[in-house]
Amino acid sequence: MLTQDSTSQGASSASESESDTDTDTQAPQTGERPKAPARSKRAAILGWAVTLSLNVVAPIITYKALRDHGFSEFAALLISSAWPVVDGAVHLAWRRRLDELAIVTLVFIVITAVVSTVGAHSARALLIKDSCVTGLFGVLCLATLLAPRPLMFYLGRKFATDGTEASTAWWNGLWHVDGFRKAMMTMTTVWGVAYCIESAVRVVLSYSLSTDTMVVLSPVLIYAVLGSLGTWTALYGKRSRRKGEARAAAAAAAAAEAEAEAKAEPAAAAEG
Repeated sequence: MLTQDSTSQGASSASESESDTDTDTQAPQTGERPKAPARSKRAAILGWAVTLSLNVVAPIITYKALRDHGFSEFAALLISSAWPVVDGAVHLAWRRRLDELAIVTLVFIVITAVVSTVGAHSARALLIKDSCVTGLFGVLCLATLLAPRPLMFYLGRKFATDGTEASTAWWNGLWHVDGFRKAMMTMTTVWGVAYCIESAVRVVLSYSLSTDTMVVLSPVLIYAVLGSLGTWTALYGKRSRRKGEARAAAAAAAAAEAEAEAKAEPAAAAEG
């Protein structure tokens, strides 16, 4: 969901360098990055096949089929939301934990279903409702900043690991690496603010421009914002990685210098 590749790349790059204190365990901060376990390509492919099938393909096919058979938009969306629930159950039975992407998808579908029932059903009203949905996602991102861990931490874990217990534990351990928490908070904030602004702009344009113009312009704005956020996430992740590597190198050099001075002091005292 959203930008899979760019979020994965940005989160993975950030994971090379950044974090803070885990509010769940209050573990001390550390500059040492946990070593990433070998990723199971088979497990990753299987996991993504199940996730995409149940969170993207199945809901779309179900929605279109129900609409073709005369179901209302609300009913079609609500029934389609059963698929992420199925994915969550499969993931819970398989991995012994809930699937973050399934939860986000379910929330999104339910929000869309609820919004579809509010107000008028003209073409302009539908454009405005569509804009409000992306705005609500932005609000969701910002709201998770108050949670123990922000939304991008969980989406990053989904994209940057193969879902196995070892890789999940590795990603969770990155929360204790200096700067990683800041990176996740920054990414979540930027995505949240960007989607709130994008939503507001599309609502204003829906009232200002003709419906025919907005039907063409609206998807252009959606993908432009998505592409921009994806590019920024990847670049920010790489920059965070470089900064982290520089900090680690400086810390290692300082430690080596301190060790050398500590060894030199007894020798100097003995000579004196």
